[in-house]
Amino acid sequence: MTIQNREKFATQVNTEILSAVRSLAQSEGRQLQALVDEALADLIEKRKRGRPRDNVMAIYQVSHQKFAPLYKKLAE
Repeated sequence: MTIQNREKFATQVNTEILSAVRSLAQSEGRQLQALVDEALADLIEKRKRGRPRDNVMAIYQVSHQKFAPLYKKLAE
């Protein structure tokens, strides 16, 4: 097992979410910090392969509206 560097930090969380995560940790026999690590790692991975940034999508939409006939011909 690899020893990982850990850093403490403080934040605030919605009470219902925190309660649900605590219950989940207890039911799985895991520590709360393990679930927080897992959730943050999942978020990072999702964002890496996720959707384009909002401003990129906005520019794409404008371009698509303006050049839709050309895109259609190019697709043929």
